[in-house]
Amino acid sequence: MDSTLLNIGFGNTVVTGRIVAIVTPGSAPMKRLKEDAREERRLIDATQGRRTRSVIITDSNHVILSAIQAETISQRFVTGFEFKEEKKKAPGAL
Repeated sequence: MDSTLLNIGFGNTVVTGRIVAIVTPGSAPMKRLKEDAREERRLIDATQGRRTRSVIITDSNHVILSAIQAETISQRFVTGFEFKEEKKKAPGAL
């Protein structure tokens, strides 16, 4: 399993290998998903009291709320993946 951490804001991180989706919270299905997760105690609120700007869904069916835009988190995810791939290809890399 990939153990790289993804910064989701305010010092909070998620293991990238566990992420299934990074979505915006505005749609009705996402609001229902958030409420269902809250009722089933699978909701992790990492917003530090700020407005929810992204919802991260994990392979364990946990729902993580972040105050960072979904696009920003997605860019961090892709950039981290690209960096890791480049590091693998570099001769003499640790």
